[in-house]
Amino acid sequence: MNLVENIKEGIRSISSNLLRTILTALIVAIGITSLVGILTAIDGIQNSVSDSLSDLGVNTFDIYSKRNRRGHSGGVTEKSYPAIKLKEAQRFTENYNYPSNVVSLSTSVTSIAEVKYKSEKTNPNVWVIGANQEYVALKGLNLEKGRNFSAIENQYGTNVAIIGLDVKKSLFKDSENPIGLEIMVLGFKYRIIGVLEEKGQIGGGNSTDNSVIIPIASASKAGASRDLRYSLTIGITTGAELDAAMGEATSLMRQIRHDRLGDDNSFELNKSETLADTMAEITNVMRIGGFGIGFITLLGASIALMNIMMVSVTERTREVGVRKALGATPLRIRQQFIIEAIVVCLMGGIAGVLMGIGVGNLISSIIGIGGFIVPWVWMIMGFIICIVVGVISGYWPAYKASKLDPIESLRFE
Repeated sequence: MNLVENIKEGIRSISSNLLRTILTALIVAIGITSLVGILTAIDGIQNSVSDSLSDLGVNTFDIYSKRNRRGHSGGVTEKSYPAIKLKEAQRFTENYNYPSNVVSLSTSVTSIAEVKYKSEKTNPNVWVIGANQEYVALKGLNLEKGRNFSAIENQYGTNVAIIGLDVKKSLFKDSENPIGLEIMVLGFKYRIIGVLEEKGQIGGGNSTDNSVIIPIASASKAGASRDLRYSLTIGITTGAELDAAMGEATSLMRQIRHDRLGDDNSFELNKSETLADTMAEITNVMRIGGFGIGFITLLGASIALMNIMMVSVTERTREVGVRKALGATPLRIRQQFIIEAIVVCLMGGIAGVLMGIGVGNLISSIIGIGGFIVPWVWMIMGFIICIVVGVISGYWPAYKASKLDPIESLRFE
């Protein structure tokens, strides 16, 4: 009885117990689904973040107000720092002269604005952003139609606006061109000069798709009753110059903020490389967690499969006796049962991989990540794990079957 015949016999045996085989394969499929699904979703998150960072450019860094912590540290009250003011941020943009730099100045006015156009209005969840003319390009945003702010509009706070795609869909019909039309935001009228391309978002945070961007001076007037916090994003052409550019920016901002020699910075700096590294660490931890969940599920599946195979050996004791009487060696008997276990696992693996890809991409779409991910690495790993689980789960029942005495087996009822 050769290996090919063993494979055929194993498949025939599986077919004769189809319901049991399907239920066993389903247990394996659930484990593979959890493994591939979670890891696919994590890959989708990582790809989306990588795309966002590549749009933004890794040669950027941010300057923003320091987060003041309440309470005491070692019995000493921690010092609080005032937020960066508009005049300080504007002085920085005017005086920062590092070669090949672009400086974006922005502030979040509110994230619960209601935008109106004639009788139409949005939900009160629109994000109003004040920004200079460099903001759109430096944040990796593209205009679907219209134009960006001009330097004059930014300087004098002209009431013009760039709207996100979701705002456009809420206020205007598909065939209607919003360019040149006026909307009401925070009690002020703004003329639309541009519409952003769809950007998408991660999680439930603010999205530029549901935003209105207005000039920074205009935002200062609209948010006069609010405690606005201004931030700066600086883009550098060459990554090798990033540290030097950050050093010069730190020096200039300390002068503007009147930070004393020896004192800590009264502001914070963060470069985009740090964001990428942090995200990589988070996704690695998530990946380990997802792998652990899948492993535990597969461990349960392997135990269930071993139990089923033990029952199969007991049911087929007489069959094993006949095969041995006809000259089947213990090696061939072991091969037959191990092959059956592997085939069951692969059936579950194929179903699990397909369901895992679907579940992973469904999770990605639910949390706002576009694109379809096909995780080839996790698919291959899933099939390898299936084979390993099949071998491990099938070996002991197969070994037990190969050691059966043929005479006693033929007497078995």
